[in-house]
Amino acid sequence: MNPSLLILAIVASLFSVSLFAYDEAQADKLSEDTTQQSTSTARIYVDKKDPYLMIKTVATKTFKRFADEHQAIQVNPNILKNIVREELMPYINYKYSAFKVIGKHLKKTTAQERKDFVPVFRDYLVTSYAQVFTLYDNQPVEFAPAKNFSDKKIVAVNTRVIMQGRDNIDVSFKVRKNRKTNEWKAFDMVAEGVSLLDSKQAELGGVIRQKGLPYVTELLKKKSERDIVFKTKSVKNKSG
Repeated sequence: MNPSLLILAIVASLFSVSLFAYDEAQADKLSEDTTQQSTSTARIYVDKKDPYLMIKTVATKTFKRFADEHQAIQVNPNILKNIVREELMPYINYKYSAFKVIGKHLKKTTAQERKDFVPVFRDYLVTSYAQVFTLYDNQPVEFAPAKNFSDKKIVAVNTRVIMQGRDNIDVSFKVRKNRKTNEWKAFDMVAEGVSLLDSKQAELGGVIRQKGLPYVTELLKKKSERDIVFKTKSVKNKSG
């Protein structure tokens, strides 16, 4: 598998972990909460003041959506975009990530260009993650114990993806604290030392420099509008 595709696949794994990676007591609590609700869109409280618990809870919610809507997804894979948009994006600081991707070219862009870029980058992430979810194969994920984060602005939620018949993959999910709200949101994922955000910055930075941010905005807009499709393992994935 292409390394960049593997990294994205790990993102899908992180957000779609099975419940035995979750603390037993917390899992039972969430199970009780969800059974009291009658629909698959049951609301589960996500504690954004605790970065470790937030990642675990979001993972549980997303996994439930996959289970509840599995048949519909097989018929209409674009439903995966809805799941990503509704279950993941509220906990991803896509604006911060978008500005990091622009990076050193930020001063060469206008306020309007940046304003136009951010929502398109968000839609691009939605489509990218949704396409990767078609590769998800129920890999279990182990979470490292939570650490004291009271004096931290950025923490790494360390995990390990358990791979059948292959070496396990160490993954660190980077989460950043909003100084005004004291709430945490994810902004990057590092798999085996490779940062997804750095990879996107390297991929798009040269294009921004050569052709400008508006060009990249239009480029990502077209990519974000692509339909989600299930592909066999023998077919090379051309998305993203």
